Amino acid sequence: MKAKMKRRFVLCMGAILLTGTLAAQTPVPEWQAGVDKVKSLVKDNPDQASEEAGELLKGKNKKNVELVTSIARVYLDAGKLTEAEAYLEKARKADHKAPEVSVLEGDIALARKDVGKACQLYEQAIYFDPDCKEAYLKYAQAYKSASPAQAIEKLQQLKAIAPDYLEADKVLAEVYYANNHFGKAAEAYAKFIDTPIATEDDILKYAFALFLNHDFEKSLQVAQKGLQQNARHAAFNRLAMYNYTDLKRYEEAEKAADAFFNDSDNADYSYLDYRYYGALLSALKKYDRAVMEYGKALEKDSTQNDVWREISDAYEQDNNYARAIIAYQKYYDSLDQDKKAPETLFQLGRLYYGQGTSTDTLAVRPADRKAALQAADSVFTLVSEQAPGSYLGELWRARTNSAMDPETTEGLAKPHYEKVVDILLAKNEPKYNSALIECYSYLGYYYLLKSDYPASKEYWNKILAIDPTNATAKKALDGIK
Repeated sequence: MKAKMKRRFVLCMGAILLTGTLAAQTPVPEWQAGVDKVKSLVKDNPDQASEEAGELLKGKNKKNVELVTSIARVYLDAGKLTEAEAYLEKARKADHKAPEVSVLEGDIALARKDVGKACQLYEQAIYFDPDCKEAYLKYAQAYKSASPAQAIEKLQQLKAIAPDYLEADKVLAEVYYANNHFGKAAEAYAKFIDTPIATEDDILKYAFALFLNHDFEKSLQVAQKGLQQNARHAAFNRLAMYNYTDLKRYEEAEKAADAFFNDSDNADYSYLDYRYYGALLSALKKYDRAVMEYGKALEKDSTQNDVWREISDAYEQDNNYARAIIAYQKYYDSLDQDKKAPETLFQLGRLYYGQGTSTDTLAVRPADRKAALQAADSVFTLVSEQAPGSYLGELWRARTNSAMDPETTEGLAKPHYEKVVDILLAKNEPKYNSALIECYSYLGYYYLLKSDYPASKEYWNKILAIDPTNATAKKALDGIK
């Protein structure tokens, strides 16, 4: 390799060497100590720093592009852009085609918030030296938010000339992660995560990318790797709780939650943390504590109205229908009008129905049971009106009225079951057979009580036409004979 080309290769690698091997083999320039001295003086004694830089650049060193750009970077890193540009001009005079000069000028442009100019200069560095990996990476990092497609394209170009260059995978992972392409981000992280270039932040983002891509098992493994290095790391403990919960490994999730909430350093809890903890406790049937955690979630972010639905679910699982209804009503009332769909309203009716048919005589008094069934009927009536093509509103009105008329003496459910039959026969689909059987069973029993045996037999036979083995229909027909 020619001396000039070799110098450019080493410079373009710069601070982004894959391992410490090449850096260890590359001798430290004799002038490096002088650059370090300038760096130590540049903020507190700028005049002396300038003198030291002037001494370094005497004689043949004026043409030493590596040295000149190194001094320029001292000023750039210190935020002294005017001085950095002055040394950039000296570097340009020494060798304006040196790729490191273009990279330096691009870095100065980036410091001035001119991303477009910076990337043009990184492109120029690549033109001067297609193997200047630093230019590819800096181009991609500059564009990772403003133009992720261009950033990815540049990294793919780099991978084409250096397939095993893991720094490209590292930046590619950052670009994908920053733009919510978590599946592709996870693939990129996987290529370098077990190498020395992977930082703790890389491991954390890899675990989050896997989690957000619903690969909970792998995300858990990566989070556990992070916890092996730092057992009190809040984000890794958070992910362990999340992943165990989504994997339905609830006992382990509870231990992870304890570590997250009680044994993590610098934890900043979000509404989602409390929401996950609430879901976990609900799954463990610890409903009172679940509701408390859901309440903390709402304190963090009162706009998350779905939490009210989850509070309602917890109360329902605990057979506390009164509180479940209150919570669900808050959820429903918080929705925008266009989201108050019939299926959303239906759930409120189902809760009233659950309260009205509850067998817990201590929790639900007879008067409350009747009021709940009346409320359920009102809600299901609205569902039927809002979704006239659906049979569910009428079916649940039928069930509700049947519960209000348990002996079937008044036939309160009859008109609703008949309406369901009309809707389902028009649909003529086998998936509705079980609902039809329910309707026919009620109607057959209703006419049996009325001693209208021909009508009763008609409905029991309709059941057998759907299900020839139906024992209830057979028994009823045998009784009529």
